[in-house]
Amino acid sequence: MASFIIEGGHRLKGSITPQGAKNEVLQEICATLLTEDKVTIENIPDIADVNNLIDQLMHMGVTVTRNGSNSYTFQANNINLDYLDSKEYIDGCAQLRGSVMFIGPLLARFGKATMSKPGGDKIGRRRLDTHLIGLQKLGARFKFDEERMIYSICADKLKGCYMLLDEASVTGTANIIMAATLAEGTTTIYNAACEPYIQQLCRMLCKMGAKISGIASNLITIEGVKELKGCTHRTLPDMIEVGSFIGMAAMTRSELTIKDVSFENLGIIPESFRRLGIHFEQQGDDIYIPSQEHYEIESFIDGSIMTLSDAPWPGLTPDLLSVLLVTAIQAKGSVLIHQKMFESRLFFVDKLIDMGAQIILCDPHRAVVIGHDHNFTLRPRSMSSPDIRAGIALLIAAMSADGTSRIDNIEQIDRGYQNLEHRLNSLGAKITRS
Repeated sequence: MASFIIEGGHRLKGSITPQGAKNEVLQEICATLLTEDKVTIENIPDIADVNNLIDQLMHMGVTVTRNGSNSYTFQANNINLDYLDSKEYIDGCAQLRGSVMFIGPLLARFGKATMSKPGGDKIGRRRLDTHLIGLQKLGARFKFDEERMIYSICADKLKGCYMLLDEASVTGTANIIMAATLAEGTTTIYNAACEPYIQQLCRMLCKMGAKISGIASNLITIEGVKELKGCTHRTLPDMIEVGSFIGMAAMTRSELTIKDVSFENLGIIPESFRRLGIHFEQQGDDIYIPSQEHYEIESFIDGSIMTLSDAPWPGLTPDLLSVLLVTAIQAKGSVLIHQKMFESRLFFVDKLIDMGAQIILCDPHRAVVIGHDHNFTLRPRSMSSPDIRAGIALLIAAMSADGTSRIDNIEQIDRGYQNLEHRLNSLGAKITRS
């Protein structure tokens, strides 16, 4: 188990470019299974979750060519379907939540797929009903093997239909869209997720020959085609990294420029940090954050306490609530953080309280942060990262602390952030991997 040793109290200065979007590229890599032609994806982040998904494809028989540091070409023209029943495949999928998005493409093209309970962050229940019900409506049949604890999924021919999703699941929407591209007839998905990740997936599929309308809305229509072809596609910058760097700059009172952020695709994220009192400027497609000795949390118009809560897009992404929470620790004023979607995601706040943060954990979904306004510096501590987003929040806290902290289990952070310590050290941080 690797660790970060963080010497806190160092201000950052300079510019940093966010990596490619993890949550987008996981979908797009799975979509390469929909064609036997070559598909090139650029701006792929070099992170554990992505690399593990690529390894699974290679074992499946996909030819993967690395064109450069962040560009890969995939060709799924020689898939070994027997591998889908192997213990190696099942065990690999169980370690990686993104593997659930193999199902839609495999069903659409080959009529069969296998699924174990996927891995991922331990942040509460992350049910798969939306995936399974949507695929069943397209004609898929599921059989559960109690001995091996896996689902075998098959479909003679997927057929388009109308469906109203029970929740706007991002990965569920992606899976159904991918399956529907090769289904017979027209599929209409209402209450579809419409995050930029989904928009990008749809645009990539359209380059491959899919017929999709309603992109960027929650009503998506897919007219099935007989086959898809290859294409070249570029992934957006990771909005979660952008938000993480904004919070990091504020907490460490640093002057930082975040380059090439694709500002138009950040949605409500910039406004959420503004509500914490953080000043920044949009300079072209960059975000410039000046050094701020103080930042003050806004109140609502009626004077009530500010509340930041997650919601389906275009609401605030739940992946940034941990960063917003830790950033509020050194603000002036108070804020209620309401994590609606996952009941275990706020359980890391006990570590922040131990560092001296004034946080009241009301219940599994709500925490009140009473800001220090930099009148008190956090104490260094030894901690362990429970998941990706809690891990980056703890790192931000440690970077602002007075002394040296240790974060264990940083493999969790590595799942979502590329070469992080080297990138931050180049800006003036003092982080060592051990």
